[in-house]
Amino acid sequence: MFQVTIFNWVFDIDLWVVMGLIAQGMFFMRFFVQWIISERQGKSTVPVAFWIFSVLGGTMLLIYATHRRDLVIMLGQAGGLIIYARNLMLIYKETRQTRNEQQQA
Repeated sequence: MFQVTIFNWVFDIDLWVVMGLIAQGMFFMRFFVQWIISERQGKSTVPVAFWIFSVLGGTMLLIYATHRRDLVIMLGQAGGLIIYARNLMLIYKETRQTRNEQQQA
């Protein structure tokens, strides 16, 4: 463990804090990817990568929050994970249906 001082605030950094920072970075990437894709398409778009980063970042943050015993973050991430996973299931279902329709045509 080591310490970092930012604006006269001292932070203890250990592996859990590093994991939490990586998790937060994964969670941020979903917005970054969504923004880049939307700019390229000239309209608001939610790509599959948004949901993948949501599940990865949300899972990592839930693990981090559980370790820290932070009920607020735990509840927020647990609820979000259900929505993220459901969206990936719907995308997979639609992709599978489209593929089946193309094979039958």
